[in-house]
Amino acid sequence: MAVDPPGGFFGIMPALSEGLGLKIVTFYPPNAERGIPTHMATIFLVDPETGTPLAVMDGTFITEMRTAAVSAAATKLLASPKAKVLAILGSGVQARSHVDALRLVRDFEEIRVWSQTPEHAERFAGEIGAKAMSAETAVRDADVVVTATNSKMSILSGAWLKPGCHVNAVGACRPDWRELDDEAMANVVFVDSREGAMKESGDVILSGAKIYAELGEALAGKVPSRADETTIFKSLGMAVEDIAAALLVYRSATAPAPRRQ
Repeated sequence: MAVDPPGGFFGIMPALSEGLGLKIVTFYPPNAERGIPTHMATIFLVDPETGTPLAVMDGTFITEMRTAAVSAAATKLLASPKAKVLAILGSGVQARSHVDALRLVRDFEEIRVWSQTPEHAERFAGEIGAKAMSAETAVRDADVVVTATNSKMSILSGAWLKPGCHVNAVGACRPDWRELDDEAMANVVFVDSREGAMKESGDVILSGAKIYAELGEALAGKVPSRADETTIFKSLGMAVEDIAAALLVYRSATAPAPRRQ
């Protein structure tokens, strides 16, 4: 549901897997100017056997972590094992969580940062031990690229991409928004959900890109990963990821305390 003014979105995301529940999420890009999160969420978890409410928990941090975790899984599968240079386009919470998660699957020697607000890029780079620079300079020769911006028009050119690099495209979650140009989207494209991408991803819809596979299909070995080619993972996020993460939180919070000897 669009909330205009001020230009926000309100969504409800239900899912059933091992757990059952829903996430209520708001996305307000103007919040960036107020110094508060653009994404905020609450997760409601219930018992799938009885429908009994189990927990209501903050979903903002879970959203940050599970999004980056999925990108890390994609990077582990699709990026070169020798990847040494990471480029981050963006400087918000998703940019930060992606740095933390991707460092767990690759040993980066250099991290480059670009943001639409140069002072944000400089501050973010200083906090994570990176270098701030132009988008093109950051992306050229990078082994792994993350786009995590609120941009409504492409900020990544396919001409900049190193052959064989891997891109995690996290922003542009509306059908008329995009972060990657047509040339970038002409590479091997993975999505988290075909159905979701064809309805919500401007990068896919506006470029007419052909979706090669869902990431889960490659992780399950149902299709070749094509990891030696230039790969794009277009991430939109799925409710099943939120519920799986929330279930981990719930089990950790309710686990019996170890007995003292």
